[in-house]
Amino acid sequence: MQFGPIPTDTALGAILAHTTRAGDKRLRKGRVLSADDIAALQAAGVTMVTVARLEPGDIAEDEAASRVAKVCAGEHVRIGAAFTGRANLYAETNGLLLIDKAHVDALNALDESLTVATLSPFMRVAPGRMLATVKIIPFAAPREAVERAERIGDAVRIAPFLPHRVALISTALPDTKPALLDKNRAALDARVTGLNSEIAFERRVAHDAEPLAHAIAEAHRAGCDPILVFGASAITDRRDVIPAAIGQAGGTVVHFGMPVDPGNLLLLGRLGETNVVGLPGCARSPKLNGFDFVLWRLLARQPVARKEIAAMGIGGLLGEIAARPQPRDAPLPDAPHAPKIAAVVLAAGLSSRMGRNKLLAPLGGKPLLRHIAETAVASEAGPVLVVTGNQAGAVEASLKDLSVRFVRNERFAEGLSTSLKAGVAAAPEDCDGVVVLLGDMPGVSATLIGRMIAAFSPEDGRAIVVASHGGKRGNPVLWARRFFPEIATLEGDIGAKALIAANEELVCEVEAGDDAPLADIDTEDALAAYSTR
Repeated sequence: MQFGPIPTDTALGAILAHTTRAGDKRLRKGRVLSADDIAALQAAGVTMVTVARLEPGDIAEDEAASRVAKVCAGEHVRIGAAFTGRANLYAETNGLLLIDKAHVDALNALDESLTVATLSPFMRVAPGRMLATVKIIPFAAPREAVERAERIGDAVRIAPFLPHRVALISTALPDTKPALLDKNRAALDARVTGLNSEIAFERRVAHDAEPLAHAIAEAHRAGCDPILVFGASAITDRRDVIPAAIGQAGGTVVHFGMPVDPGNLLLLGRLGETNVVGLPGCARSPKLNGFDFVLWRLLARQPVARKEIAAMGIGGLLGEIAARPQPRDAPLPDAPHAPKIAAVVLAAGLSSRMGRNKLLAPLGGKPLLRHIAETAVASEAGPVLVVTGNQAGAVEASLKDLSVRFVRNERFAEGLSTSLKAGVAAAPEDCDGVVVLLGDMPGVSATLIGRMIAAFSPEDGRAIVVASHGGKRGNPVLWARRFFPEIATLEGDIGAKALIAANEELVCEVEAGDDAPLADIDTEDALAAYSTR
């Protein structure tokens, strides 16, 4: 890869190495410089720019990141679109994160241009949680390194939590209060329900080996696994009541104790293939403790025995200590996750230039509007909100079999701003932003929407993402939630171009690779021309 300063008039097609201002225009690093960009730079008096140019043997950063991410992603892992040389991996299901350390290390050892970073292994993750990121450090990676990476097996996968019929057995001493046993049940119910399982068997018996052994055997015959035992008194030895009862029921003690605090006094046993767990007292608390580490593996059907428990010490100090005074129940910062972006399809207009409702005009055997609606449904955005107004019934009927929600704009005759406001106002409260799509732009692809979502990063100054082609901005546009109040103030037959201009430093352009962001259909001639493509 070539890199360095060159005269601006020779930089056409080069990759801009540093963000540069060209008058009112802010050209971000990584941009492939167009003729319009060169002209803007020259008009601003910029005579030299630092750029990169790929050479034979280089793979551009986004392609390289996508190819390496594809290698890394195993079962139940989704790959986000690549942007600025970064491709993120996300969980598709609720489960346990499994990392192949050898594969991650091998990928990171290939070349300094290629990096893979992951969460810690054996974490519980929910759908949408970011699991790993592939980052290409310069603007390209050596082809040889990428091809070697593609010969390494997957590095990140999810073991989903599978349904289990769980047994709960609580022991009681003469002075044990029933409320404590109720607390046992409530704590376990909350845990297993969130892990796709249920407590299907419960017994409360005296804190004595013989009745406990009978209850364990009964739970085993009922087909429950795991069998969880809450003792009225903590286990202090392998010959204590709970391990003795496991032995009397015909089972064995696999391991007693664990290097996790709280949770040290956990006991793991087996009765045939069934897991029997003597619970530490901290399992009554909803706070994270060592029992969770074991339960997650059991319900994801992952191995857990002496070896696995002995390896839990690193990261196993969960309690409060003077050097880390935060309480365990303090709220955690938001976990990195895939942005939740709603799609707003504007389909309420009068089509005054067409003379009929253009969105119902046939194109390629289906209504014009249906092209972008199907694209939105197929994209990473969701939910898909379609704003209707003019001939609302007919427009909605044209999409009736699609997974979309309709938003009626009764003020559609007052102009575009009313539809934009209606769509944004209907976005779910938990969405991070909306991508606004025009109903008359059939060429926009789900891939482009995915790349825009990948580019969206308000914390990195990319709060407005605009699709472009050849340096010209078009549609769709993705807006961060922070702009919703300002969008709500718009009036008349206008969109939000003024809002983009007022926040230029927060704008990021995503090159579409074709003219889809610029190609809308307003007239019969435009429709006829588009239909011949």
